[in-house]
Amino acid sequence: MKKITVIGGGTGTFVVLSGLKKYPLDLGVIVTMTDSGGSTGRLRDQMGVLPPGDLRQCLVALSEAPLLWRKLFLYRFESGDFAGHNFGNLFLSVLEKVSKDYEEVLETASYVLKTKGEVIPVTLEKTNLCVQYKNGKIIKGEHHIEENIHETSQIQQAFLDPDSEANPKGIQRINHSDVIVIGPGDLYTSIIPVLLVNKIKAALQKSTAKIIFIMNLMTKSGQTNNYKALDHLNDLERYLGRQPDVVIINTGEISPDILQWYSDHNEKIVENNLAHNGFKGKIIAENFIDMHHFEKLTSDKLTRSILRHDSEKLAKTLIPLI
Repeated sequence: MKKITVIGGGTGTFVVLSGLKKYPLDLGVIVTMTDSGGSTGRLRDQMGVLPPGDLRQCLVALSEAPLLWRKLFLYRFESGDFAGHNFGNLFLSVLEKVSKDYEEVLETASYVLKTKGEVIPVTLEKTNLCVQYKNGKIIKGEHHIEENIHETSQIQQAFLDPDSEANPKGIQRINHSDVIVIGPGDLYTSIIPVLLVNKIKAALQKSTAKIIFIMNLMTKSGQTNNYKALDHLNDLERYLGRQPDVVIINTGEISPDILQWYSDHNEKIVENNLAHNGFKGKIIAENFIDMHHFEKLTSDKLTRSILRHDSEKLAKTLIPLI
């Protein structure tokens, strides 16, 4: 059975895992551990726990438990003392407090959710994502980077404070993988934080696995302003230490109303300029838009998460490559 490892966190990784779990694969995910906003950030600050949010999404994506359990782990409180908190985040945080180690936390959560696959935190050490912009400004904390949406200077360097050592299980997973799928996800807050952890880059450079990079649909305000596909790829290569073998990029049309919303937030479609700039790997350019989410809400209720990749379309493209 082919061993497939996904790298990232957040909605993009959730989409990839949701599609691939339907196939007979040895599936695993190495998850970013620098989230510091929202429910996760509050739990980190108040309980001193590791960030649970991205782990929770991956556990749910790979879950084969009844729908009720999956809905429970995704449930977000809307009022009262728990307002803004996610039940799954609370569950993982309490488990961390009563378990002997984090391996027991994940074993218990995987048992409850009947998870098909291996969910691996990239590090078990507490750390924060930092970026330095070309104008000299330094921002510490993933949520502060996410909120810095009016920044026009490009990110010059990303780093962790403090440095963190890789989870040995993550290194082992990379060493034995046949295919590694990176993204989709915010380049500087979902993907690069995994690559910054000590020994991860070296393991990926030595790996004989085929590496597939799924390009984002849109740029990210304050992080990848005006980036085209080649800009994303160049930044990724700097932290990955090698070029991906395959890049998957969307060519599907997006509604003018949705494009206008993104334009109002200084974001736009990631233009495919790879072939004209010497990328030697395989480029797969097709329609990967999830039309269900695309049509679900009217334009005045759009959120960033409404525009996403279609999990089935991605899986059907990935399987032949695997």
